[in-house]
Amino acid sequence: MNILANDGISPNGLQALQAAGHTVHTDFIEADALEAFINGHGIDGLLVRSATKVRQPLIDACPTLKFIGRGGVGMDNIDVEYARRKGITVFNTPASSSQSVAELVMGHLFALSRFLNESFAAMPTRGASDFKALKKAYGKGVELRGKRLAIVGMGRIGQSLATYALGAGMDVVGVDRESGTCPVTWEIGGTAVTVKVPLVSMEEALATADAISLHIPAQAGGGAVIGAEQFASMKDGVLLVNAARGGVVDEDALLAALDSGKVRAAGLDVFVGEPAPRADVLAHPRVAATPHIGAATVEAQGRIGLEIAEIVSHLASEVSA
Repeated sequence: MNILANDGISPNGLQALQAAGHTVHTDFIEADALEAFINGHGIDGLLVRSATKVRQPLIDACPTLKFIGRGGVGMDNIDVEYARRKGITVFNTPASSSQSVAELVMGHLFALSRFLNESFAAMPTRGASDFKALKKAYGKGVELRGKRLAIVGMGRIGQSLATYALGAGMDVVGVDRESGTCPVTWEIGGTAVTVKVPLVSMEEALATADAISLHIPAQAGGGAVIGAEQFASMKDGVLLVNAARGGVVDEDALLAALDSGKVRAAGLDVFVGEPAPRADVLAHPRVAATPHIGAATVEAQGRIGLEIAEIVSHLASEVSA
């Protein structure tokens, strides 16, 4: 197959695809030139991550496309159902990046609980002259152990996050479409440990959590899941992390909640308007911001590349059959 990996692919994934006899183009093609490139090179498959948008006009204009693959979990940058109705296979790699996103969320939680984002920014410019003042300002952190973490969305990423949070001694509850409990299993010192995480209502989760992490897809119509009403129902001083999708949190309502102290601090890896997020959100002193790097670890990209190569090889065998 002739494949365009427009947002890149890991070296091991590229090697696996080439070893299977596929031709892989890895140069990034800008949106206004993508249609011409696909048609001009007879591209069979388009691989993307989050940067490239694959909408209905592009799908209609590129009749050679047999599949569209998303390296990662969410597929809101692809018109999935329309492509499938056109007979194009669309897939993602949901199993490969769970651990990397979970670790980033834990990094945000540790940073927010101890003011690390603010301290890291202040020390180079004020540390030598205002050391005592900074020590006083950032010396009222809290420990994560014993605090309640509400994980909204108990899919693969949510479950992976639960294992890290439980290991850190947090009290974990989940919010999902199901009720009851969600068993999560991980290995400690060669021994498998399983904990049944209680699944509670959104209302209970927001009202009782000391920290909240969101792991839900973009909503139909682009509506927010967490807005002014939801912020009002939270405990004062809650920590909020969004490593899911920009837009599931109302950013105006978030800024108001930060200014009032309802939300003590927020860790954001995703934003409305990417790749041009709002400057006032990024600049807020109680926001720890990362540029959508949840799945961007060497290990995760390696797993994603190999998973893509395996899926493509299966698709190629079906076509040839």
